[in-house]
Amino acid sequence: MNLDFTEEQEMLRGTVQGVLGEHAPLDVVRAMEDDPKGYPDELWKQFAELGLTGIVIPEEYGGSDMGMIEAAITYEELGRALAPTPHFHSAFLSAKILLASGSDDQKSEWLPKIAAGDAVLTPAWIEQGNGFGPKGVQMRAEVKGDNVVLNGTKMHVHFASAAERLVVLARTGDADDAVSLFLVDPNAKGIKLTQLMSLASDTQYRVDFDGVEVPASDKIGDWASWEAAMMDGVILLAAIAVGGSQQALDITCEFAKEREQFDKPLAAFQAISHYLADASTNVAGARTLMYEAAWASATDRPTDRLAPMSKLFACQTYRDLTAMAEQVWGGVGFTVEYDIQLYFRRAKQLQISWWDTAYLEEKVASAVLDD
Repeated sequence: MNLDFTEEQEMLRGTVQGVLGEHAPLDVVRAMEDDPKGYPDELWKQFAELGLTGIVIPEEYGGSDMGMIEAAITYEELGRALAPTPHFHSAFLSAKILLASGSDDQKSEWLPKIAAGDAVLTPAWIEQGNGFGPKGVQMRAEVKGDNVVLNGTKMHVHFASAAERLVVLARTGDADDAVSLFLVDPNAKGIKLTQLMSLASDTQYRVDFDGVEVPASDKIGDWASWEAAMMDGVILLAAIAVGGSQQALDITCEFAKEREQFDKPLAAFQAISHYLADASTNVAGARTLMYEAAWASATDRPTDRLAPMSKLFACQTYRDLTAMAEQVWGGVGFTVEYDIQLYFRRAKQLQISWWDTAYLEEKVASAVLDD
């Protein structure tokens, strides 16, 4: 594995940093907390103009056709900036599922819209009290002529009010993995959106389905396509954790050098400096593991171990580092005026979202023991 980045990849990082610095500074991040839409239009417009919304979409559909290394670079910077954006949900997960298992007509209709930033798609997956595996999907898609009927509730659906379509996971049989994915209009009759308040103050919704009829032809995939997209997706979630960890560490180191107690800076105290040294070591390890997983995916090598390992380790690092940072900052670190609490809250939210610690450990254990 070559850990050096190409000139083009470094330019990509600089471009992403520039657009985030201009359109997603922390005052914008704060303004977007608990916002019903959840992301600034100007940032999304800039992503589209730079080809970032089409990062994994082939050129034939108007995308940039970049690889997982480029995506990981982009997501590391998104995490560093705490960027409020539906990029992961629409431009990555939904796009990957369409590419893997959508029909030609579905690809032609939706991939150019995603790449151009004209449509946001977001998954509706999690159900209250259920897990992350296929058995956790219990909402059924009952066949009614040429349609399927959806009844039930999905939780933690990000950016649902701004989405053009929901990617709804619903059970279509009794087998464990008898789960299909459907494109559903969030404005369809029988759908009710209720905004949820989360630890990260990101934009999440409860979505209730009451007799919602969807054409059976709007099926875009199955559990296998969802699992494959998620396996790459957790690598990018690890990249977000790495970026957030690095920025949290950077601002904490600056604070420790500037804040004085007993006529010397906090960083001069051995206990504090050792905490920061351990954190720096863990961030470096998380970054290396994450890029190894991205490299393996980009070169068609197995990621059944590396992908869950990368999110497991990166999110634990992010959570532990920001908890330590709160101790270094002291009481002010928990007040809304200071930035470190933004990272602290998002670290825990990321750790428990999508695939959480226990599910990731099961994935790693299965890969190790089966091998």
